[in-house]
Amino acid sequence: MRPALSVLLLTTLIGAGQGLFLAAFTVQAYVLVGLLPQADHRSFYAAASAIALALLAAGLVASFFHLGRPERAWRSAAQWRTSWLSREVIALPAFMGTVALYGLVHGLPWTAELARWPGGVAIDVSVVLGVLATVLAFALFVCTAMVYACLRFLADWHTPLTLVNYVLLGAASGFTLAAALASLVMPGLVGFLAAWAVILTALAAVGRIASLLRNARLKPKSTLQSAIGIKHPRIEQKAQGFMGSSFNTREFFHGVGVARLRHVKHAFLVLAFALPVALLLAGRGTSSATLLIAAFGVQYVGLLAERWFFFAQARHPQNLYYQAIS
Repeated sequence: MRPALSVLLLTTLIGAGQGLFLAAFTVQAYVLVGLLPQADHRSFYAAASAIALALLAAGLVASFFHLGRPERAWRSAAQWRTSWLSREVIALPAFMGTVALYGLVHGLPWTAELARWPGGVAIDVSVVLGVLATVLAFALFVCTAMVYACLRFLADWHTPLTLVNYVLLGAASGFTLAAALASLVMPGLVGFLAAWAVILTALAAVGRIASLLRNARLKPKSTLQSAIGIKHPRIEQKAQGFMGSSFNTREFFHGVGVARLRHVKHAFLVLAFALPVALLLAGRGTSSATLLIAAFGVQYVGLLAERWFFFAQARHPQNLYYQAIS
């Protein structure tokens, strides 16, 4: 498949935004149950929500550049009963609105106690909004991943690992960004968030490597013979059949060689996983904002490369017919 920059930005930006919100609410949940010291973290929650909202909005804007008729974007939600894309279109603004309210409640603040949970845990409106936004965050992860995982004819994507990797990669980048933010506004949280970022990045690496190994062993169900309906044992395509390129050859093939794909794979394994872990461990020990910000920057570049490879690696069956031009 041909990776579109708009989709690369959409999926990586909203993933980081989802992960950043989840990091903020994880801190609040840990404080509520006494696993982190009681402190005034409202500025961190508000700042994390604002940045998460900005990332989500940037991803939404990027998605418009992938539309042939942007003025008809509202119609994309019409098929929510059967389309994962339509569900994603609904889940994203719902999540954005809830995150905005969550940040607003902490920023003003409007944190009057609503009830007490058994054990003396105080429940306020921010907790209710945080739980709702958490549910919507995971719903959005599912919708985004299933847009690709539901495609049975693309065996590279049609696996539960697609969903697992979307969740883990988004969470890892979000927690890395949360650690960088904490180093600027709430240094006491750096150790906790950086440790979680390392764990999630390591888990994301395991999941992504597992998908790479799986895809390397895939055997295409279609052949050149089945693609054109001829059973002769030796078939070669000598010409495309027309002078110029077509929609098929532009949209369903990336146009780069095997060596380039291999280089991109090696690059994203280093940039998205190995190097961020090293920077996070160094930054956690020193609470260095520079190292932690660099960890997120490097990881995000690596995720762009990973997402490019994700799309480029998918072998569309139609390329069997156009393999000579491809």
